[in-house]
Amino acid sequence: MTEPEDLSHDRLKHHFAQRVIHQARQVLEVWQRLQQREWNSADMAELHEANLRLLRYAGRFEQAEHARLASDIDRSLQAVLANNSRLSSHLISELSQVMQRLSRTGLRHGDQLEQTFLPPLRKPVYLALLDHERAERLTRQMESFGVIAQPLANAAAFQAALAERLPAAVVMDVDFSGPDCGLKLAETLQQSLEHKLPLLFYSQEEADTPTRLAAVRAGAKEFYSGNLDASSLIERIEVLTHVAQYDPYRVLVIDDSRAQATHTERVLNSAGIITRSLTGPIRAMDELAEFQPDLIILDMYMPDCSGTELAKVIRQHERYVSVPIIYLSAEDDLSKQLDAMSEAGDDFLTKPIKPRHLIATVRTRAARARSLKARMVRDSLTGLYNHTHTLQLLEDATSRSRRDGKPLSFAMLDIDHFKKVNDSYGHPMGDRVIKSLALFLKQRLRKTDQIGRYGGEEFAVVLPDTDATGAARLLDEIRRRFAEIHYPAHPADLSCTFSCGIAERVDGVDGAALAKRADEALYAAKHGGRNRVNVHQD
Repeated sequence: MTEPEDLSHDRLKHHFAQRVIHQARQVLEVWQRLQQREWNSADMAELHEANLRLLRYAGRFEQAEHARLASDIDRSLQAVLANNSRLSSHLISELSQVMQRLSRTGLRHGDQLEQTFLPPLRKPVYLALLDHERAERLTRQMESFGVIAQPLANAAAFQAALAERLPAAVVMDVDFSGPDCGLKLAETLQQSLEHKLPLLFYSQEEADTPTRLAAVRAGAKEFYSGNLDASSLIERIEVLTHVAQYDPYRVLVIDDSRAQATHTERVLNSAGIITRSLTGPIRAMDELAEFQPDLIILDMYMPDCSGTELAKVIRQHERYVSVPIIYLSAEDDLSKQLDAMSEAGDDFLTKPIKPRHLIATVRTRAARARSLKARMVRDSLTGLYNHTHTLQLLEDATSRSRRDGKPLSFAMLDIDHFKKVNDSYGHPMGDRVIKSLALFLKQRLRKTDQIGRYGGEEFAVVLPDTDATGAARLLDEIRRRFAEIHYPAHPADLSCTFSCGIAERVDGVDGAALAKRADEALYAAKHGGRNRVNVHQD
C-alpha cells in the first residue's frame, strides 16, 4: 500500500469507529432516560432496538469490544423478557454494569496500553480563534488529553466544517473574522439548530458587560479571557457534553414481613433501583457493610427489635451517619411518627403507599444523600477523593483482595519541583497543573481504579486486580504523556513531570502498611532523579 492509501484506510477505519461510538451513545442516552421514570414495555422496546442497531453496526464495522458489550446487553434484556418483563435487582445490576462498561469504551485506557486512545464518545471540538498559532497549540495540547480538536482559520472554513459535521462544542473568539463577528456567527448557528451546541467564548482582552451579555444571548456556556489552557477547556467541555454514567440507587429494605419486603422491592425495581430486602434486623450491620446502600427503608415494628432501636445502632457507626433512613409503617399516629423521625430517621411513609410516591421519595432522598456524600469525600479543587476517603477505599480494596485472592496495587504520585511552579508562576498556575493531572488520571485510568488527592501536589491511586508490573507499565505511560503537556506562560511555556511509587499487596500487609510502602517507593523515585516510576521491593 502507498502512504496515501494507508492514510485513506486509517480515515475509513476511524469513520467506522465513530459510527459505532455514535450508536453506543444512543444506547446510553436511552438508558439514562429510563432512570427518570418507571420502566414499561415501550421503554424496553426502545432500548432493545437501539442496542440491536449497535450490535449490527459493531459487527459490520468489526468493532469487537462494542460487539461483545452489545451482546451482553442483549442477553440481559432477553433475561428481562424471560422474567415476564419484570425487573429484578440482579437484572438491574447486571444491565447497569454492562452499561457502565459501554460508557467507558473510548473513555479511558483499559488494561492493554497498546490500544488506540479514543475521545469520550464525542465529536471534535472546533476552535474558531483569531490567533492561529494559539489554536494550533491548543489542538496539540488537547490531543495530549485524548480529545480531537480542529482549528479553523476563518468564517468560511467554520461554515464548511459545520456542513460536514457538527462538533461536540465550539470555542469561539468574539472577534473571529472581524469585530464582534464571532458573536454574530455563533448566534446565527444556534438559531439554525434544533439541539443547541455548547459554546465557549474567548476574548484576548477582558470583556465588558455588554460583550458578555451578547455572548450569553448567543448561547455562551462559558467565557474566557487572557490565557487559554487545554485542561480548563476540556474540564468544562467534559461537563457540557458528557453522557453521564448512571449508577442506579441502592436501597436496603428491612422489614420482618417477607410479603411487604418483596412488594417494596418490586416497586423500586420497576424504577430501575437496585433493592435488597432483609427480614432479620439483627443481620442489618453485616448487610450494610456488604451492600453499601444509598438509603435504608425500615419497618417501625419488628419482633427482634424496633425500627427506632435499629436506627440508633446504625447511627452509632460513623460510616452510616449520613445514609437516609425512611420509616415505612402502618402507624398513622402523627405524634409517634414525629417521635420516630427524631430517633435517627429522615422521613416517615405510611402503609399502604402509592408506588409513585415511594419511588419519588426514594429518588429524591438518595440523590441528595449522594450529593452530600460527594461533598464530604471529594477534594474541592479536583473533584477527586480526599485523603481520608482514599485511605478508606484502600482498606476496602485490601479486604476484597485478601478475600478474593486477587492482586492489588497502590500508587502515590507527586508533581516534581511543584514549589518552583508556585514561586515562579503563581498559585493559580499551580492549581491549573494540579487540576490538569487530576483530569489526565481520570481520563486514562479505569473506572474501577480509585483516584484521590492525597494532599497538596500529591495523588494516590487504588488499582484493584492489578499487580505491580502492570501498574508500573500503566503509570509510566501516563507519566510520559503528562510530561508532553505545555501550559501557556511567560516568558516560556511551562511543562511538568511527576514521580511515582507503587506497592503491591502481599499476605500480612494491610491498607496502612501498603500506603507506607508506596510512600517509601515514591521517596526512592524522588531521590533517584525524579520523573520516574519506582516499585517497592520487599
